[in-house]
Amino acid sequence: MTSIQLISAKPLAETEIKEILAPHGDFPATEYSVKLDPELLDGYVLFVDNRRLDTSLRRKLAEIEKQLKAGIPTEQVVPYKPEVEEIGQVIRTSDGIVFSNGLDHVMNNEIVIFDSGVEGVSMDLGPSETGIMLLGSESAVRSGEYCRRSYRTAQVPCGDAMIGRVVDALGRPLDNGPSIPDYAPRRDLETAAPSVTQRQQVNEPIYTGFTAIDAMIPIGKGQRELIIGDRQTGKTTIARDMIANQKGKNVQCIYVAVGQKMSTISTLVQFFREIGAMEYTTVVVASASESAAAVYLAPYAGCAIAEGFMEQGRDVLVIYDDLSKHAQAYRALSLLLRRPPGREAYPGDVFYIHSRLLERSARLAEELGGGSMTAIPIVETQAGDISAYIPTNIISITDGQIYLESDLFFAGQRPAINVGLSVSRVGGDAQKSVMRKTAGPLRVQLAQYRELQAFAQFGSDLDSETQRSLELGVRLTEVLKQGQGQPRSMAESVFLLQLAIHNAYRDLTPDELHEFLRDYLAKIRMDNQSLLQEIEMCDKVSEALYARIQEDYRAYVEQWMTMRSAS
Repeated sequence: MTSIQLISAKPLAETEIKEILAPHGDFPATEYSVKLDPELLDGYVLFVDNRRLDTSLRRKLAEIEKQLKAGIPTEQVVPYKPEVEEIGQVIRTSDGIVFSNGLDHVMNNEIVIFDSGVEGVSMDLGPSETGIMLLGSESAVRSGEYCRRSYRTAQVPCGDAMIGRVVDALGRPLDNGPSIPDYAPRRDLETAAPSVTQRQQVNEPIYTGFTAIDAMIPIGKGQRELIIGDRQTGKTTIARDMIANQKGKNVQCIYVAVGQKMSTISTLVQFFREIGAMEYTTVVVASASESAAAVYLAPYAGCAIAEGFMEQGRDVLVIYDDLSKHAQAYRALSLLLRRPPGREAYPGDVFYIHSRLLERSARLAEELGGGSMTAIPIVETQAGDISAYIPTNIISITDGQIYLESDLFFAGQRPAINVGLSVSRVGGDAQKSVMRKTAGPLRVQLAQYRELQAFAQFGSDLDSETQRSLELGVRLTEVLKQGQGQPRSMAESVFLLQLAIHNAYRDLTPDELHEFLRDYLAKIRMDNQSLLQEIEMCDKVSEALYARIQEDYRAYVEQWMTMRSAS
């Protein structure tokens, strides 16, 4: 039986009541109730089952106030037009999750608006109630409060208006800058990944600026490469310097800060501003102090912004820092929604939330513009355990991983990359020919060095061949060391590696080599641009080209040693 309730701001005559109710039932047979509420100021509110028609003056004024608070100029304010709304009523709340009845036709991921002004996202569609994760303060939502459908899914603005901005998980500015213009295109937070026919081969490199990565674990445009390791091993530093290295390379960057401290995020944004990286970077923030809902939505927001650029034919680099905290936020939401826990208390679909995020990375076919989205998810391990649930999930989704080891980090190897456990499944396809041919023997030489290093600890007498391998490995390791904010171009990496592979640094001690490389790189950038350009253009370092590299090195190392001994 239809349930009808009429709430009016002033007493109504019987004829007025019937005129209002006539479209909604067979009168006088239909039962209804009428109440007075002067707080409506004027007009009435009509409830018919789980639908509502609000014509009150209070609602009209509230909608105007909402637009003014959003920064809309007075002359552009749109008057509220009463419409029939599908509504629900809050049954209970629990740590950022609201359960509501009604909302029979609500969609998954649809924005739900509460009468208090707070918004939420429908996440659990049950037969008798809907689970909604709040995007605002839980204290503002009360049991018995009404909520209504918005008929739109969670979206984020994208396009050039987002470049240089710091925004939250729904694209709202956090940097005290101007509001995002209304004409900016908007995208759903979740969309289908490109199909196989919409993609093309990943074969163009995206340079990180780290010799160890660009030489042995190359990353291609459209690839998904995981950075994994314990906390405080340099994961964010690598991601940060990767973004810094894209300056002038026509690559848009999106950095998604997931569950980090606000002070850490502020320091990172300040660094980007100082080096000019915000000219091509968008930062999406969901800090540790924010709700689990915001942390859960942030990576999808960053991905949607990146897709907007990719579909314009641009190349995009997206950093998700980090997905461990994203999984933890989803676990908290799922447990509050009373979904059954599985391994490590994570829900059974935790793999799916990451696969549907990372699968959206691609290099689009030329007929679709040829744009690309390169995803760099970060995952934190505990005591180096890469066999834990979340790390193994994401390793199986991505196209390789860069594993950072605590022991190497504390031993002074920066970046602390374990070459044996790190891999790129795109491999040489994402390298220029000259780098691929130069870096070919590196993995084997480093692996031999690690094995001989462990063996040499137990023996004092080593043959000359073993000693040469150890000396080469030590110097190769020094060449691969890079501090923060010290990127190298592809040609510079090839230049230094050619000398290392041919054991040209044998006359320098490891301590001397560290200082020498710093000074020599500065000299190369100033005086050897023609040589670097030749390396950039060639397919292989020929004997003649290496002779020129070696001649330049010998001339400078003699000069450097003389200056060092004099000082």
